[in-house]
Amino acid sequence: MTIWHEDFTLEHVISLRNNNINKHLGIEFIELGPDYIIAKMPVVDSTRQSRGVLHGGASCVLAESLGSIASNLCLDMRKQKAVGLEINANHLRPVSSGYVTGKTTAVSLGRSVHVWNIDICNDQGKLNCVSRLTTAIVDLNEKDVISNTELVNALLKK
Repeated sequence: MTIWHEDFTLEHVISLRNNNINKHLGIEFIELGPDYIIAKMPVVDSTRQSRGVLHGGASCVLAESLGSIASNLCLDMRKQKAVGLEINANHLRPVSSGYVTGKTTAVSLGRSVHVWNIDICNDQGKLNCVSRLTTAIVDLNEKDVISNTELVNALLKK
């Protein structure tokens, strides 16, 4: 059984999120399961801090990207949207090269608030960051209802 509102595929996720900051940081969505999403991000100059290891903010971007898209996939995006309310991250070990891979799973899917856990691991599968994202569920205004309905309908026709 899936937690997603529609019959979404990985291709839908990629088309919804493979732009903006995700594109700039090289974030790639690689798996959509029935109740989780996985994405990876390279540890390169654009994601490292001055000491040569993964920047904590880049880990937060990966976590928020995963949790936000997951939260939105649980909703009827023709009527509502999920927006970030709070994120926290514990950086457990440095990563200086390769990729980090994040997996998001739901902690709670309430009517007005969703909470997501995001575990981020290095190439050896060792946990380097644990993050929790809280999203607020907001009703769309009339203008956004029209544009989001067109977006979702076009997306699902692909």
